[in-house]
Amino acid sequence: MKFSIITLGCKVNSCESAAISNAFTAAGYEQAEESQPADVYVINSCAVTGTGVKKARQSVSHCRAENPQAVVVLCGCYPQAYPEEAQSDTVADIITGNVNKAELPALVTKFLTERRRIAEVLPLSREFDENGSAADLDRTRAFIKIEDGCDRFCTYCIIPTARGRVRSRTPQEIARQAEQSAAAGNREIVLTGINIGCYGEDIGCTTADAVRAAQVPGIERVRLGSLEADTLTDEEIARLRGCEKLCPHFHLSLQSGSDTVLQRMKRRYTCAEYEAVVEKLRRAFPGCAVTTDIMVGFPGETEEEFAESMAFAEKIGFAKIHVFPYSIRKGTIAAMRQNQIPPQIKSRRAKEMNVFAAEQEQKFLSEQVGMVQTVLIEKKTSPDYCNGFTGSYIPVRIYGKEIPRHSLVQVKITEARGNYCVGTTEI
Repeated sequence: MKFSIITLGCKVNSCESAAISNAFTAAGYEQAEESQPADVYVINSCAVTGTGVKKARQSVSHCRAENPQAVVVLCGCYPQAYPEEAQSDTVADIITGNVNKAELPALVTKFLTERRRIAEVLPLSREFDENGSAADLDRTRAFIKIEDGCDRFCTYCIIPTARGRVRSRTPQEIARQAEQSAAAGNREIVLTGINIGCYGEDIGCTTADAVRAAQVPGIERVRLGSLEADTLTDEEIARLRGCEKLCPHFHLSLQSGSDTVLQRMKRRYTCAEYEAVVEKLRRAFPGCAVTTDIMVGFPGETEEEFAESMAFAEKIGFAKIHVFPYSIRKGTIAAMRQNQIPPQIKSRRAKEMNVFAAEQEQKFLSEQVGMVQTVLIEKKTSPDYCNGFTGSYIPVRIYGKEIPRHSLVQVKITEARGNYCVGTTEI
């Protein structure tokens, strides 16, 4: 029998899909080719936004249409956060959450034996599930999940409901997965999680310990996923500065550049505190890239607050900004507020912020021209060029060269075009 996995949402889901794939392979299944119908479809879902939930429903319907006789499994954050809705609004045969993803082959066997719909959304554990995720080795950069859950309960976010409380993978297990990644040919590791800045709170260590654990022989670069500014204390920044393989790229989630909006979001910093952290990172890691997420249209956001957010983003000078409109998540405090922003205003603000973000990105990339950077070559996507990323996560294209994937090469940046740079190995 053949299986196919559709992964929606974040890189944590990608690591968990890798564990699901390993479990099905161990049970004797074969992975279906991309254009080939499967006997079992697994939709590993996201619930962070309404769009994510919509994609999950559409994926279930598409799989059912592609092979009406197949077993369709819906798992992940959507059923975990909204179990009744996932059962009533989809035609999945098996519905489960985030707890028992590695046990899906057994659930498929049970369904095939009994031919009755299975809905098993179990309570989330307080222990890290070492078997529930594996290093995602499908990309040039290997992704390792080091942490799950979040204790923050920001007023707009459903993640604590979908993922539970903070729980961490041990440094020893991180090192073991890093060694597996190196043996598979990966040169860079990305440490990912739901809130990796809180890594180790439950086991007595910090994010810097996770970075050190991943610095195994054969791995040349370790990159961090999204961080919260308030978790980067002076001591933690100093410890990270001592990690020789850490990439100088920090994705610090901002959400808003207005203090009044941050307060309503229940974020744990002010704009001044966020700016101070950025300044400390730039002193500790000269030339580092700072990227972020900005939400527009949070309930009650005024035109003045939106302008404050844009002005603050300009002041910081981000290398890249991920812009997204606020999405109502049933079960959160913000969803119950009466002062929701009309969709057309959210759309207009998102468009304005995206135009500004593109300008900021172009400015940052233009500042790289003339510099020599180390580029990790990715899988070839065009016959005309090789492409890769610098340590600060700048996408670079190198024309007229055949460079093997996974190579680390010195490249001089010669030009900035749109959202990438052009470089040459002839230095």
